[in-house]
Amino acid sequence: MHTLPIGEGFFILNCEEKFIRNSYLLTMYSLKFQLFFAVIISSIGGCAAMLLFDRSPVLASAVLLFSIGASFTVLYLFVYRPLKKVQSVITAQKDKASLHRATADSSQEMQEISDSINSMLDSFRADIAQMKKLEQVRSEFLGNVSHELRTPIFSTQGLIETLLHGAVDDKKVNRDFLQKALNNTERLNSLLSELIDISRIQSGEMKLRFRFFDLVPFLETTVAEMQTTAEQRNVSLALAGNTGVHIEVYGDKERLRQVMDNLIENALKYSEPNDKVVVKFSDQKDKVELCVEDTGIGIAPQHLGRIFERFYRVDKDRSRDVGGTGLGLAIVKHIVEAHHSTIRVESEIGVGTKFSFFMMKTSIG
Repeated sequence: MHTLPIGEGFFILNCEEKFIRNSYLLTMYSLKFQLFFAVIISSIGGCAAMLLFDRSPVLASAVLLFSIGASFTVLYLFVYRPLKKVQSVITAQKDKASLHRATADSSQEMQEISDSINSMLDSFRADIAQMKKLEQVRSEFLGNVSHELRTPIFSTQGLIETLLHGAVDDKKVNRDFLQKALNNTERLNSLLSELIDISRIQSGEMKLRFRFFDLVPFLETTVAEMQTTAEQRNVSLALAGNTGVHIEVYGDKERLRQVMDNLIENALKYSEPNDKVVVKFSDQKDKVELCVEDTGIGIAPQHLGRIFERFYRVDKDRSRDVGGTGLGLAIVKHIVEAHHSTIRVESEIGVGTKFSFFMMKTSIG
């Protein structure tokens, strides 16, 4: 039986030991190279064992076992363990509040897998957060709708019950009660109409009909038809701008009329007697700026960021006194954004409020 010289045996063991000690260098290669090296280690170990077997079966067996162990170590460190890390992160997602992230970076492929999983988890967490937010919005919306519907219904119910219990024969109050009941039903009708409008806008069911139209006659007609309401409130309403020019804009005329009506009506409601409301337009090359400005009571800074929310009211008592559903500005915002514009608001308490947005003079997109 032949034996391997001690020097040669230690040389082989020393080479494999150095390879294992420096195995972290494999991280700079791809997974294919790591698998390839694991196979090479086993192959070299097998071949070395065959060559050494005749000289020293014990040493040959040791070399073979060592090569298998080295190959297993490579596979464990750079394949199995990273996959277990990824698996543990995925398993942890059973707890929806988990913030674990995949950190398997032993190879380019493992890094790509980790990045993909982290991206997926970020999207998953964002979806959960959005669902929670939508659930909260839905709950608040249902609460607001219930409250807004309940108020005029209970008021009308009380008026009718009073009439049935004898007030119908009292000429001093019967017509007044009937008028109040009519006002409540009109408010209900307005509320339901605006709820349908905002629902259709947000769901995309409301299709806007874009076309070119002359802006000046449109604004003149809008202001003229709101004059009666302005006179009833003893508020001055006027149109400011160069009415002698032809300005053609692109948009849905009917929905923009809804925007202007809401903004003007809102300005009139929150103006005191002898205040002024001015509808302005300014031609600016490829677009036109539209403004509704008043000298009314103004809006406090803490409310400016929320006035376009559904049912949000700055002064709830005044809002109910002057009427309105709390949906007007929310509808305005959605219609203006559907025209690829943004509604802006500037206000100062005791000075007044200005709403403005741009209209395009050319077709959109």
